[in-house]
Amino acid sequence: MSDDHDQERRKSWRYDPSRRKFLKGVGVAGAGAALADHLLIGNADNVAAKISAPGEPVSGTVDIVLDLNGQKRNVSVEPRTTLLSAIRDRLEPPVTGPKLVCDMGSCGACTMMLDGRLVYSCLVLAVDALGKKLTTAEGLGSLENMNAVQKAFVEHDGLMCGFCTPGFVTTISAYLKKNPNPTLDEVREACKGNFCRCGTYPRVFEAALAAAKAGT
Repeated sequence: MSDDHDQERRKSWRYDPSRRKFLKGVGVAGAGAALADHLLIGNADNVAAKISAPGEPVSGTVDIVLDLNGQKRNVSVEPRTTLLSAIRDRLEPPVTGPKLVCDMGSCGACTMMLDGRLVYSCLVLAVDALGKKLTTAEGLGSLENMNAVQKAFVEHDGLMCGFCTPGFVTTISAYLKKNPNPTLDEVREACKGNFCRCGTYPRVFEAALAAAKAGT
C-alpha cells in the first residue's frame, strides 16, 4: 500500500500542470534575463520582441555579432543555440574546425578559446560569447603561416582521422602560452580533456613537446 501511495505521489509531481507551468515560467524568465544582460544595446528592441509573455516558450531568432578569429561575424541564433552550432551551422561561410562529437562536453573535439580560456563550445550558448574574443584552430594559423603546434602536428604525424585534431591543437596552443617548457606528464595532464578515438596520443604528446621546443 505504501509503495502504491509513493508511486501516486511521484506521478502527481511529474504531471501536475500547475508545476509544469511554474517551471516553464521560471525558464522563460531566466532566458529573457540572460538575453537582456548579454545582447548588444542595438539589439535590445529586437530581443524584447522575440520574448513571449511569461509562461510561454521563447522562440524565434536574434541577430548577434561574434568576434571570431579576429573578424566580426554576423549570425542569427535562437536563445538556445550553442556557440558550436552557431559557427558551424549558421555562419556563412561556416567555421568547421571545432567538431560536434559527444555534444556533452566530454570529448574536447569542439574546444575553442573564449578570451584566451579553453571552453567546450557545445556547452556555451552563442549569446554568452558576445563581447568576447573567440579563437578556433583556424585562428591560430593558416596553411601558409602555421603556428608552432600546427607545424609540429604535421611534422610528427600527430593525427589519424583528424576529427579530434583541431581540439588538441587549440588546447596545446593555449597551454604552451601558460607553460612554454612542459614535461611529458604536464602535457598529458593538459590534454586530459581531449579524447582521441584513434589512440594517437604518443604522437600528439610528441608534437606538443616539439612545439614547445620550437617556441609558440
